[in-house]
Amino acid sequence: MSAGERFLPYGRQSIEADDIARVAEVLQADYLTTGPLIARFEEAFAEAVGARHAVVSNSGTAALHLATHAAGLGPGDVAIVPSVTFLATANAVRYVGAEVVFADVDPENGLLTAETAEAALARAGAMGRPRAILPVHLNGHSVDMVAIRALAERQGLAVIEDACHAIGGSHPAGNGAMAAVGACAASDFACFSLHPVKTITMGEGGVTTTSDSAAFQRMSRFRSHGMVREAAQFEQRALAFAPDGEVNPWYYEMPEPGFNYRATDFACALGLSQLGKLARFAARRREMRARYDRLLKPLAPIVRPVRPTSGDAVLHLYAVLIEFDMLGLDRAAAMRRLKDEGIGTMVHYLPVHMQPYYRHRYGTSVLEGAEAYYRRVLSIPFHPGMSDADIDRVVAALERLARRAHAA
Repeated sequence: MSAGERFLPYGRQSIEADDIARVAEVLQADYLTTGPLIARFEEAFAEAVGARHAVVSNSGTAALHLATHAAGLGPGDVAIVPSVTFLATANAVRYVGAEVVFADVDPENGLLTAETAEAALARAGAMGRPRAILPVHLNGHSVDMVAIRALAERQGLAVIEDACHAIGGSHPAGNGAMAAVGACAASDFACFSLHPVKTITMGEGGVTTTSDSAAFQRMSRFRSHGMVREAAQFEQRALAFAPDGEVNPWYYEMPEPGFNYRATDFACALGLSQLGKLARFAARRREMRARYDRLLKPLAPIVRPVRPTSGDAVLHLYAVLIEFDMLGLDRAAAMRRLKDEGIGTMVHYLPVHMQPYYRHRYGTSVLEGAEAYYRRVLSIPFHPGMSDADIDRVVAALERLARRAHAA
């Protein structure tokens, strides 16, 4: 890395002075948690993605768990999960006692397809009753939700979108229409992460959207220990009400146990501020993607972007496929060379079916598409704080790597 050049991480939050001011304001207010900003953020988020309901929680993992719980998954049930995803997608199925069947993916973009999902369903019968499918919009590229929904309807499956990478994007919804990711046009639930490296952030945070009002109420309870405070829902009326008929002010009930997945008001203040910048951040990410796409073309077939889908993606990660055999350099060595030039990279992800817990539970399996994608994928720097010159610098470093193949 030359003197004066900054290190470029693969992802980074974009926090501005007004974000800091919004958080500082809440830190000096009456409520730090369970206050008025929770509902305000949920309403604003639902409006931003075109959803009927949104439930905020303290992580994308919690958002997924809320959805698997509200979908009624449990012991004896099976859910289809693509193997190329973060651990949380599969783990949210296990949290409710259901079993995971890992599906293969398209090796050119890491995405679940209707065909790979159907192949996984064919393997699911011995493990339990198939009840759900969790398509993952990897890197921000959308799964073909029209095809997934058609499969789900034929098989009687709930559809839970893992949209943790995909806020701000849209996908085809059938009959030539487009739907925002999160509107649940072809799903029962959509789950988002607002971790610092995502397009917008709450620090840590998650959101689950749905069109189902009963599921919305259940998730709202479940994220706060399963408690209810509404008089109409109380079962133990002798305990709940005073002799004058008024509700005892301290009283609450727990019809089913939940978790403490509450988000803080100051996290929601940051989320609201960032949500107001979503269009600007998305526009910059589209510009950056277009520049990378154009500059990387001469490096094919050694280095090339993952194959895009038909949706209008707002990328969370910019992933390239590198033919390391042609490069004459293994991936770890290539990452070290790039790091020496101030270029941060990461691999998203080791296929989850290869993780020790899942291998011990389900045995060793081979998913050729997932493993082919994993062998070649690398995430390169991609966040709105980068300039065009930063992008040019990343591409130049990749070009120097690619020259090794031509020189060999």
